[in-house]
Amino acid sequence: MTKYVGAIDQGTTSSRFIVFDKQGAIVSVAQKEHKQIYPQPGWVEHDPMEILANTNEVIGAALARANLTSADLAAVGITNQRETTVLWDKVTGQPLCNALVWMDTRTDQLVHRFTRSGGQDRFRAKTGLPLATYFSGLKLLWILENVEGARQRAEKGDALFGTIDSWLTWNLTGGANGGIHVTDVTNASRTMLIDLATCEWDAEMLQTFNIPRACLPKIVPSSSVYGEIKTATLRGTKLAGMLGDQQAALVGQTCFAPGEAKNTYGTGSFMLMNTGTEPVQSKAGLLTTLAYQFGDEKPRYALEGAIAITGALVQWLRDNMKLFDVAAQIEPLARSVDDNGDVYIVPAFSGLYAPYWKDDARGVIAGLTRYATRAHLARASLESTAYQVRDVVEAMQEDSGIKLATLKTDGGMVANELLMQFQADILDAPVVRPKMTETTALGAAYAAGLAVGYWRNVEDLRANWGIDKTWEPKMTADKREHHYKSWKKAVQRSFAWVD
Repeated sequence: MTKYVGAIDQGTTSSRFIVFDKQGAIVSVAQKEHKQIYPQPGWVEHDPMEILANTNEVIGAALARANLTSADLAAVGITNQRETTVLWDKVTGQPLCNALVWMDTRTDQLVHRFTRSGGQDRFRAKTGLPLATYFSGLKLLWILENVEGARQRAEKGDALFGTIDSWLTWNLTGGANGGIHVTDVTNASRTMLIDLATCEWDAEMLQTFNIPRACLPKIVPSSSVYGEIKTATLRGTKLAGMLGDQQAALVGQTCFAPGEAKNTYGTGSFMLMNTGTEPVQSKAGLLTTLAYQFGDEKPRYALEGAIAITGALVQWLRDNMKLFDVAAQIEPLARSVDDNGDVYIVPAFSGLYAPYWKDDARGVIAGLTRYATRAHLARASLESTAYQVRDVVEAMQEDSGIKLATLKTDGGMVANELLMQFQADILDAPVVRPKMTETTALGAAYAAGLAVGYWRNVEDLRANWGIDKTWEPKMTADKREHHYKSWKKAVQRSFAWVD
């Protein structure tokens, strides 16, 4: 009797395997970090072989901790860091180079090349995306133009392109011995290579970017049985769910009705609002993206506000600035002062994403005086996350015409109660933390479980969702607007730093 569902959660900094029960509760979990590789300023890479090895290791560890085997799992789903790009040899299974991570900015010259004729939004009507270094299609083009032999092998179909979902799926289902080469609609929608309306690779986009179709995966629903896993620890288990991490969190938060939204606070932060079965074109700097597709149902769409650096700013203060030893120490340090000392940090380490889309922006610390201490910097860094989320909420309200009633939150930073209170204050709206904050992995488990009948329908999933804590706004309107006006001034100072 299969009692549980498993989820591979392959993120920007670590890989995890989590086993869930029917109530959406965690039965077992294992996690392992992987190396962040910075060959040049603005370049960020991962070793795909390390990610694969870590994924297999955490699967084995999580099963062993609960004394489980693959026979105890009804299905497994995958959720992944989205735009991170891999090109690998179909015969040897070896990557042609390191993975280009979603925040890598080396494609800035390609962005300028394609922006020159038609502007930053020339493909937005079809793809839902502006031209930016963020998306995986241009990362693939960079590899094809800069890695020796890559284009020739890709054109022959001897090299395969994928985001991390495709890379893991191919390896889990046989690799060079018949591995399945697929990606789901959510990950495909982040390439700039599909037509949002049809959810198919678009011939015009492939021609414009000079991408060979032979190297591309087949596009599949987010919830469907793709095949059986053949690796030792999960042999015979159905692989049946696949969602980019932010869409997985939307599913995990059970945002199945148009207008329902969530924000995930991780390395970056990502707010998604379900817009139903029709894509909504943004006029306020948001992305139009696929939310999910369950089996043969119509795809669902979302508006997304993507913020590059939130939790990564805390890591930077810890690792580069040595302000504290472990990330959790930032909250007591920030609480040791009453306010930010009029200091504002704009963490545009790899440009600014939504709603600004400024590749030439770089990080600034504004408002420094002799009064400022490391505690003020700690507080300003937490507050920068909340300001960036408000920027996105305002754009989302402008596009959708829907005023945010409540913000559902998840991700690692929601444990920081100072941040959650400030978020409620600066939004002037309640902020809700669910009982289960591991909603990204849960969403992948839900997709897999639905595909095999472990859960019958989305109402089964809604029944699992519950509130842990709600923060109500306490800040005065005058203070809120003073802080937000100062933040907007600081953002302006970050623009056009790179020539």
